[in-house]
Order: sequence, then structure tokens, then C-alpha cells
Amino acid sequence: MDEPTRQQAFVTALVTEHFVQASARAATITESNGRAAIYLSAVSSGLVAFGFLAQGPGRLDPFVAAVLPALFILGIFTFIRLVQTSIEAAVLSLQIQRIRGYYRTLVPEAQQFFDAPGTHDALAVAMATSGNRASPVEMLFTAAAMIAAVNSILGGAGLALLAGTLTPLGSAGVLAIGALGTVIVFGLHLLYGYRRAAPTAGWPPLMRRRLPPPPQAPGSGQDSPTLPHSNRPREPSNPELALVETRPGTNPDV
Repeated sequence: MDEPTRQQAFVTALVTEHFVQASARAATITESNGRAAIYLSAVSSGLVAFGFLAQGPGRLDPFVAAVLPALFILGIFTFIRLVQTSIEAAVLSLQIQRIRGYYRTLVPEAQQFFDAPGTHDALAVAMATSGNRASPVEMLFTAAAMIAAVNSILGGAGLALLAGTLTPLGSAGVLAIGALGTVIVFGLHLLYGYRRAAPTAGWPPLMRRRLPPPPQAPGSGQDSPTLPHSNRPREPSNPELALVETRPGTNPDV
């Protein structure tokens, strides 16, 4: 295969890969929207059921105790999957931007049709094509953060109801517990999202673990006590003398 044919085959394969990655990125967005819609529909249905039961003569506590934990667990599963799809979409955007960068170098006229790299950070350029920035603040404007906010409110409401049932606190104390629980749960959601997205986005880790030193094998030099300088065996300055057999009454230098 000659060089022009190989070059044409490579460009064809690159265009196909571009199409596949763009389709995969669109699939991640569709999946995120679908999962978020299912979770929000479940939450709204639960709230409507709460409203109907509150007007009737039956007890509401067993229903709340059964539905609220189920909705909260469903929210956690939805949030984790949305974080995964967000990272996958960012990686696909990065790969698509690399292909577009190659398209820009094919002919001089291509520079007016493809985005010019504004920075050396490839992920920042890829995110800029969709109007976003590769910063931790952008996590608050994602679908995962929206689900985290709604799920944190559910968790805080559950803690408030539990505190009002088990403790003699008043309305102010119960509301304070619910608000504090909401903030803590939302912070835990964001911490998980940050730690999962940090390797891909190149963000610094929040906490660096210090690993303990590896254990030394028995008989190694670091475990043995340090000998005084006067008692240390003298090593020969010439490495060839170490190969000479030393016998009693003989001079190894001869």
C-alpha cells in the first residue's frame, strides 16, 4: 500500500472514530437524562402519596419509614451513575477534541472551521466547546449535582422526622438537625464526585495519604545496628585484591 492510500485510509478511520465517539457521548447524555427523570418521577410520586395519606385517618409513619429510605438509596445509585456518565462524556470530549486538532492541520483552510486551541490544557479546550470549564465549581451545574441536592434534601427530611420522633426536641431543634443533615449529605455527595473526577480532570487530591515505610527483610543492613567506625571491616581500595586468596603468613600484595 502506497503512502497516499495509507493516508486516505487513516483519515477515513479517524472520521469513523470521530462519529463513534460523538455517538457514545450523545448516549451518555441520553442515559443521564433518563436516569434523572426516573429518580425525579419516583420522588414526585412519593410526595404525592404523602399528601394523600396525610389527609386520611391512617398513620403516615409506616409509609414514610418505608418510602423515604428507598428513595434515598435510589438517589445514591442514580448519583453514582451520573458521575460515571459525566466522566465518560468528558473523556469522549477530550478524544473528539484531539481528532478536531488533527483536522485543523490537514490544509491551511481548515483553521477557519475548527476551534483553535486556546490553552495547553486539552481537557479545558474540550470543555470550552460546550461552554463549560474544567474546574471543580462546574460540578455544581451538572445533572449529578442536581440529583445530589434533591437526595440530600430527602436525607435531611428523614433525619428531621427521625429526630422529631425519637427526641423531645422542639420544631426549631428538629429543623436545625434537618438543615445540618442536608448540608452534610450534600457535601459527601460532592466529595465523592470530586474524588472520582479528579484523576480525569487533573485536579489536586484533597487529602494525600502517607504510606508507611515498607517492612525490612530480616538480616538486611537497615535492621542491623550500626557498627562503630573503628570496628567496621576495612574494604580493599582495589577491587582486584578482593579476588586474591589470603592465607596465614602470606602477604596478599605480593
